[in-house]
Amino acid sequence: MADEFLTRADFERAAQYIASRTQHHPTIGIVLGSGLNALADRIARADVIPYTDIPGFPVSTVAGHTGALVIGEWVGKTVLVMRGRAHYYEGYSMQRITLPIRVMRLLGVHTLIVTNAAGGVNETFRAGDVMLITDHINFVGMAGANPLRGPNDETLGPRFPDMSHAYDPDLCDLARAVARENGITLREGVYVMLAGPSYESPADVRVLRLFGADAVGMSTVPEVIVARHGGMRVLGLSLISNSLASHAQVDHAEVLAAGRAAIPRLTALIQGIVERIS
Repeated sequence: MADEFLTRADFERAAQYIASRTQHHPTIGIVLGSGLNALADRIARADVIPYTDIPGFPVSTVAGHTGALVIGEWVGKTVLVMRGRAHYYEGYSMQRITLPIRVMRLLGVHTLIVTNAAGGVNETFRAGDVMLITDHINFVGMAGANPLRGPNDETLGPRFPDMSHAYDPDLCDLARAVARENGITLREGVYVMLAGPSYESPADVRVLRLFGADAVGMSTVPEVIVARHGGMRVLGLSLISNSLASHAQVDHAEVLAAGRAAIPRLTALIQGIVERIS
């Protein structure tokens, strides 16, 4: 895909439209991955805005990604929830798929919780596990597809943002505490992003394991980079939708089913975290 360089005006146009459709002022953003849309049903006094209505917003074509913003109140906080995301493999540019994160920041969101469905590279992981993302490997970005490629607008963030603590240590500690209190087994590990949309071959999995990856998916990392570029705090959670240790065949229906089964635990975890975010 050819480079696409968006400007602050593009982000402001979308932010202004969203602000005109809600009286809420969100401070926490949540991105829901494949099969996880049900969490948004908990939002009270919700304003729902389809992605198709928002100027410049990328629209997902993937099953399990509803494609709407849900803005409202949850456990005493004002949140903006993305019911699904667009992906690089759908043909969008990196700047286009991360436009929603830029827009969140302009709307006043200071903390981002990203979730995804991921394959378990770690041989001890099983389908249905929840993994706290402690770091990531940006294979797609290493190949040149970085959402910060192109001219840098200093009003949005620095030219060379630091990624040594991409996933906020205090938020990670908070997630661990909430998991313990709720009796939720919380795995931890490194998430690696591949471009997709094909699933990984057995040889791919062996290479990823050698490089230190614990889970693999096709999203999240560009969103985290842009969030950190804009000074947002980030927490990442992966639902392990399938184990890649056995090299069994994987299909998208399995990913969605794992998401539905894990909703109660993941919801309890995210709810406890949101409650305590200051």
